[in-house]
Amino acid sequence: MHREIAQFLRHLDAERNSSPHTLKAYREDLISLAEYLADDTGAAPEPTSITTVELRGYVAALAEAGFAKSSIARRLASVRSFYRFGQREGWAKSNPAAPLRNPRKSRKLPHFLTTDEIGRLLAAPPKRGQQGTRDRAILETLYSAGLRVSELVGMNDGDLDLAQGIVHVRGKGRKERLAPIGSYAKAALEAWLAIRTLSPKEESGRAAPVFTNRFGTRLTTRSVGRMLEKYITAASLDGRTSPHTLRHSFATHLLDRGADIRSVQELLGHKSLVTTQIYTHVSTSTLRAAYERAHPRAG
Repeated sequence: MHREIAQFLRHLDAERNSSPHTLKAYREDLISLAEYLADDTGAAPEPTSITTVELRGYVAALAEAGFAKSSIARRLASVRSFYRFGQREGWAKSNPAAPLRNPRKSRKLPHFLTTDEIGRLLAAPPKRGQQGTRDRAILETLYSAGLRVSELVGMNDGDLDLAQGIVHVRGKGRKERLAPIGSYAKAALEAWLAIRTLSPKEESGRAAPVFTNRFGTRLTTRSVGRMLEKYITAASLDGRTSPHTLRHSFATHLLDRGADIRSVQELLGHKSLVTTQIYTHVSTSTLRAAYERAHPRAG
């Protein structure tokens, strides 16, 4: 097996121009498998004799040893690539790793803010001045429409229909959607647009950027992140809070108050309902906590 591993690594180096880091990772992954399957004399088996059942045992051993699911998935990917090379070279008739599925990654529950915390954050910008007016409009819009920061900074005047309370959003993968905005966000946007200044470098009319910096040019996602950090500190909020936290909070609060999950999916612009379903876990845990606090027989 060590001979075939060496051939595979030469192929990665010469034909695919893999980096030293990639070569090191493949070598370690495949040597690990060879050592696991070695017999009592320490001799590694022929790669053609390795079965799917043995590989399944290898995966189980890695899990039992405490390897992260991402590490196990990477090792499986290395073995699959090794056998695809073997099939191309003719020394492997099949790929015993092909039927094996990667371990399902556990999805972390998204961090979100309570309605009281959201209220503190939205009240943090100064009530007067151009910057405070702009920052309040940014925070209100992010939370009201559940936008990604990239979607927010990409907004143009032509995307806003304040009379109807609607914003046209260009999301990931060129997907477009319409997102409603509430009265607070609408008022904040109107206040900002009334005092916004535009640089001559920026287009005017419908293509003008909604949110600009002090030079009158389009705001960047990095600038929004730095701005939010300042208000997180001012409002004494959890340090995990990020611009995306407002989007998480938007989805969680809608579901907590009875919104249909498919409607939330549309509002977020998620392609798959599975992506949206993580917020149901947050809502369920919130409900469970409320139940345990309030029900006399819960404990």
